[in-house]
Amino acid sequence: MASVPLRFSCTPKSFPPFSRSNQCVPMRLRENSVQGNRRIGLFDAKLRTSLTTKAVLSGIPGQRQYPRVGALSTGPIPSSQLIEVVEKAAKTGAEVVMDAVNNPRNISYKGLTDLVTDTDKMSEAAILDVVRKSFGDHLILGEEGGIIGDTLSDYLWCIDPLDGTTNFAHGYPSFAVSVGVLFQGKPVAATVVEFVGGPMAWNTRMFSATSGGGAFCNGQKIHVSQTDQVEKSLLVTGFGYDHDDAWATNIELFKEYTDISRGVRRLGAASVDMCHVALGIVEAYWEYRLKPWDMAAGVLMVEEAGGAVTCMDGGKFCVFDRSLLVSNGVIHAKLLERIGPATEKLKSKGIDFSPWNKPENYHTDF
Repeated sequence: MASVPLRFSCTPKSFPPFSRSNQCVPMRLRENSVQGNRRIGLFDAKLRTSLTTKAVLSGIPGQRQYPRVGALSTGPIPSSQLIEVVEKAAKTGAEVVMDAVNNPRNISYKGLTDLVTDTDKMSEAAILDVVRKSFGDHLILGEEGGIIGDTLSDYLWCIDPLDGTTNFAHGYPSFAVSVGVLFQGKPVAATVVEFVGGPMAWNTRMFSATSGGGAFCNGQKIHVSQTDQVEKSLLVTGFGYDHDDAWATNIELFKEYTDISRGVRRLGAASVDMCHVALGIVEAYWEYRLKPWDMAAGVLMVEEAGGAVTCMDGGKFCVFDRSLLVSNGVIHAKLLERIGPATEKLKSKGIDFSPWNKPENYHTDF
């Protein structure tokens, strides 16, 4: 079967035109003839952002401020250089996924229901090639390949080459390629390429963010919603593979919020869920026991779109934590009224919420 070209959808019409003379310039795709298929070309424009040294807090009136998760500095590498490589890496991985999206899957299992495909591995290999050619001394944490590189580096790349593998295996949206880079443990640049549509109609849209530089979808600035009531909110959650106390607690939260909100969705790809919060089409997302590669890109997207990010007990979040709540910020405190105590109860039972998947000897400033 012929491979399917990777296409980027038009900017969502719900967002008005936005002048970005001093913001990131969207990349122009080049037509490359590769066996008759259109593939993503190299960057034809440099991103016009300067080195970010100070973060910008959300300015929604009356919104409680939560501790930032994004880095206050990008270190010696300008944010424009980092995001250029992040976007190129994510798009390169997405090419691999698009080539395979309508083909038969070669599926294996990491657990009883935890799938992995050849596409996961090939996408990660393609992403690693881009990152290592640009930053050979940086540390990399990939879902499939584990830890690669120098643990003394201040930079850590968190790569999910195919977030939502089960959805991909069934040809069911949503799934994505997610690439985020941390400086001393905090996100500085992120890209998520989301696959939308479905069989015979696959398309993509690209979300990108830099710390202090805003969040963008297909090159246009995005912002979280300003819905101020849970009753008027559409919410999203997720469930891990271990059916234990944390899983049971979230089932109860799912039931409760389904009853009092406009609905709770479970899509199955954390990076996509967070991008939907940033895009303003849902108000919040929470989940227990995500991994750094699940969260590193998405949390920066939400924060830069004006949203709030904490642990599910309301505490300060880092990408090595085992619980996550992101929202438009306006309803965050209201959600914590129920989600917080439920999480504290789990902790009182001895459920482990200590940081995990942090590379040994990797330096953080927290």
